[in-house]
Amino acid sequence: MLDPHRAPHSGAVRVTLLTEGTYPHSHGGVSVWCDQLVTGMPDLAFDVIAVTGTGREPLAWDLPAHVREPVSVPMWGPAPAGSPPRGRRLRRVLAAYDRFLTALLDPGAEDGFAPALYELAHAARDGVLSPLLRADAAIRVLTDVWNRPGLPVREAGPTVHDAVTATMLLEHALRPLAARPPERGVSHAVSGGVAVLPGLAGLQLHGVPLLLTEHGVYLRERYLGYRTAPYRWPVKAVLLGFFRLLAEETYRRAALITPGNRYNRLWEEQGGADPELIRTVYNGVDPAAFPHAGPEPAGPTLSWAGRVDPIKDLETLIRAFAEVRAQLPAARLRLFGGTPRGGEAYRERCEELAASLGHGDAVTFEGRVEDIKDAYAAGNVVMLSSISEGFPFTLIEAMSCGRATVSTDVGGVREAVGDAGLVVPPRDPSAMAAAALELLRDPRRRAGMGEAARLRVIEQFTLRQTVDTFRAIYVDLASGVDLASGQDTASAVQANDLAQTVQLRQVAG
Repeated sequence: MLDPHRAPHSGAVRVTLLTEGTYPHSHGGVSVWCDQLVTGMPDLAFDVIAVTGTGREPLAWDLPAHVREPVSVPMWGPAPAGSPPRGRRLRRVLAAYDRFLTALLDPGAEDGFAPALYELAHAARDGVLSPLLRADAAIRVLTDVWNRPGLPVREAGPTVHDAVTATMLLEHALRPLAARPPERGVSHAVSGGVAVLPGLAGLQLHGVPLLLTEHGVYLRERYLGYRTAPYRWPVKAVLLGFFRLLAEETYRRAALITPGNRYNRLWEEQGGADPELIRTVYNGVDPAAFPHAGPEPAGPTLSWAGRVDPIKDLETLIRAFAEVRAQLPAARLRLFGGTPRGGEAYRERCEELAASLGHGDAVTFEGRVEDIKDAYAAGNVVMLSSISEGFPFTLIEAMSCGRATVSTDVGGVREAVGDAGLVVPPRDPSAMAAAALELLRDPRRRAGMGEAARLRVIEQFTLRQTVDTFRAIYVDLASGVDLASGQDTASAVQANDLAQTVQLRQVAG
């Protein structure tokens, strides 16, 4: 049996984590999850290919000895060095780019997406793709494709400015193709989208099996984000076509897909994933690390924890709080969490909203807290107002701390909460306010719900279950085991871990 405390040797299973904007350069739920995996498996060897913003981001996590120095792939840093191809190579790459763009815009040509993508990947590894996409020739290719008879996008009258914008966005999105792909072991993409590109290349070139874990649904979040993006429809058609076909290629090629909740599998199956290759693996926490939070604050207080980001929909939470305070004038709303670079304007908008509603004195942005348990202990009720989530750590951590919760019905939230919390529709301030008032006015129910929430975490969502499940998946994939006929992992782990559940019940008090 493997000693979990020894350093990995040269024969250890090697796992390459593929990340975007998360581990190891930032905090947040997905980064916590990655840190839990690597820390919990010192017997394995880990690499990280991290898609970052500028490439200058410092490490936010201390990396264990069995994690090699991460490879950073900046999407928005300086333009990669190199020159466009010439002669026959130029014509070949431009032809591949033409087929690639045609697949994005013509439903009848979508089968050409994958072959064109892998040819572009070859050009990217040779250092010629990015320079080509910054040249006029690439813009002319897109203009020609846009204006072909029969394509709906032609009716929107795409302009040269649209072509420049779309080409620039694609050039940045395709930069991860230039990263050296994994050559052995297992690739584990911890989100969909551009982070998967090196994993697809590793599968295509070296047969390295690709594991995909989606916490939120990447494609859904792109659809939500592009609704308000400052681009005309022709630009959105290109980029959303790219994200959709990339998701479908990933779903088709992945050896296994392990969503963090059962909601995600609806998107994955719709995108072409084999249902037999989807296993739900819930996020887990250590109940001992998130013990009962203890006494509640004296006055009625709602708390929230997370990153200050539009997808967390703090505006709905602030509007809901205004309705709460109309009934309970002593109420407070305490918001814990950092503001990512570029998110300052959103935070200012939220602060201005609270002030305009007359509650600026009662809504406080506390910033990052040294111990996240303090954020949960700060409220009588912990709130979650997101418009998109996977299986949120803040929710199960708050539940482990014995706090009653009010959450929006997105992603795997209802799976996490069960009957141990209140769930309301997203973007509905009045429903959120009514649920919060219901709990704030009923201390007995609040306490009972908090106890039920903690017991639910201990029984179903422990860190040990998560780590053991992924270790087994890594070993099986690296060994070539066919996982198509396996039982849903979440159910299997729960069924076979009764002894652990009995032991952990003792922690509940």
